[in-house]
Amino acid sequence: MTSATTAAPATKRTTGTTARTRLTALGRAELTLLARNRTAIFVALLMPAAMIMAMKSTFEQVDLKSTGMTVAGAALVGGIGTVLLQAVYMNLVAAYVARREELVLKRLRTGEVTDGEILAGTALPAGALALAQSLVIVFAGTAFFGLGAPERPALLLAGLLLGVVLLTALAAVSSVVTRTVQTAQLTTLPLFLVSMMGSGFFVPLEIFPDRLATFCELLPLTGVMTLIRAGWLGGPGGTEVLGAALAGLVWTAAGVFAVQRWFRWDPRR
Repeated sequence: MTSATTAAPATKRTTGTTARTRLTALGRAELTLLARNRTAIFVALLMPAAMIMAMKSTFEQVDLKSTGMTVAGAALVGGIGTVLLQAVYMNLVAAYVARREELVLKRLRTGEVTDGEILAGTALPAGALALAQSLVIVFAGTAFFGLGAPERPALLLAGLLLGVVLLTALAAVSSVVTRTVQTAQLTTLPLFLVSMMGSGFFVPLEIFPDRLATFCELLPLTGVMTLIRAGWLGGPGGTEVLGAALAGLVWTAAGVFAVQRWFRWDPRR
């Protein structure tokens, strides 16, 4: 991958604003742009619901006894993973590319906003949307699908937050190899498919052969999904949860490093 061609400004102007106010302003502007993108809103809101219903029908023909999960539990946990992928990762890749090609990112860097604030501010609306949708899914599962309330709410929230941060970093990395908003649909496809099939979204790893399950545990979103599943439905013990958290943190650190090293601020022309 090609490194950024524009060096970061050596100094930032001091105007008395705080990081909080800058992030709020960036987030508000990005929320306005997101609300105008009807396609992105449609995909983020309706696609997870469609995936849940489709996988619920599939799971009714699959023996889940060995996993300790019900059909509703497997489908709704997978729905949360789909929400994170759609609302955060896929939306943000397109957003970062669009802002880069329109010179928005380059203009922002000439002010007092730091690089991290630019990336985080752009991600705030998508992250908030994903968290809100996930909470709606948990409420629906508890109220209408016969699932209990989250057994470990703090662990569930930790998994959701880790997922948002990790997918934000991966979205920034994916934008490096994405030339246009249109090609974002292709560059995001590998992670989407790998995660859907191998990270425990809709197919619990317990169903897989041991070697394949061990490999799948190393995928970027497997740790996040393990935390979400354990936080809502219970099951995995402390050692497995700790391993999942460490795996998620390692992937997040690797993503942040890659962003710092290779993220492009200039248009790809």
